[in-house]
Amino acid sequence: MSTIPALFRHLVDDAAMFPPGDLPLVEAVAAHRAHRQAPYAELVGPLICTDDNLMKVAAEAAKAGSPLEVSVVITGGAGGIEPAIRYGDRSADLVVKSIEVRLRDEDDLSRNALRVVRACDDCVDEESAFVEIGLDGAWERALDVVADAGYHAKLRTGGLDASLFPSADQVAAFITACLDREVAFKCTAGLHNAVRHTAEDTGFEHHGFLNVLLATRASLDGAGQDEVAAVLENRDGEGLAATAAQLTEEQANGTRRWFTSFGSCSIDEPRHDLTALKLLENS
Repeated sequence: MSTIPALFRHLVDDAAMFPPGDLPLVEAVAAHRAHRQAPYAELVGPLICTDDNLMKVAAEAAKAGSPLEVSVVITGGAGGIEPAIRYGDRSADLVVKSIEVRLRDEDDLSRNALRVVRACDDCVDEESAFVEIGLDGAWERALDVVADAGYHAKLRTGGLDASLFPSADQVAAFITACLDREVAFKCTAGLHNAVRHTAEDTGFEHHGFLNVLLATRASLDGAGQDEVAAVLENRDGEGLAATAAQLTEEQANGTRRWFTSFGSCSIDEPRHDLTALKLLENS
């Protein structure tokens, strides 16, 4: 029987190689192996790497003698999707669980999205595809393209600059739009902690992954966009934890069907937060 509640199983994708963690590749692969063998292993999703690093990650995985599950961030636009998928198909040392593609900044996001989904149609089979849309311009039209093609969306919730942190209203609009279109989504950056807070070192307003989980649940239960934003703005960790603890397994699974995971350069920070909130056993 799993010690990780359904709401948190494979919630945290391992982005240790990405800022601000920037763990060297060899160390990141070794640390990921350790996480996947720890008592909290079911909290952890695949290792995230770029397509540029895919062969190096495979070489490190080969040393351990067992395949490594990865999610691949495509750095070169739609043209980079097929080579990454094909390399994963040929490698005995990797299992490519998903690819992640960021739309380029241009006036017609929907046309860019169409190029990406057509490239996915040509080669994506068992893998998942997450399209990072952004929240500028006609992003909802781009989301329509992703929805029509049956792929997933990705939202950047932070970064190394304050401008990369969307407001609660923007995140609420994204969640609502995804659920209205029946599009699953993941998040990336800025979600290391469970509860919304102001970072002491930067002053940035960070969203909490527990807030995003419960905001998704609220939207599924019929909450309006303003109510969803209010959940995202909630800083009461004990109150949020109490709400999460009351969810049935069916509600938890329903939430995770749509909010699939988030990338974090730290596995320990989310784990420690959940433990402190008494939502995970100490491990």
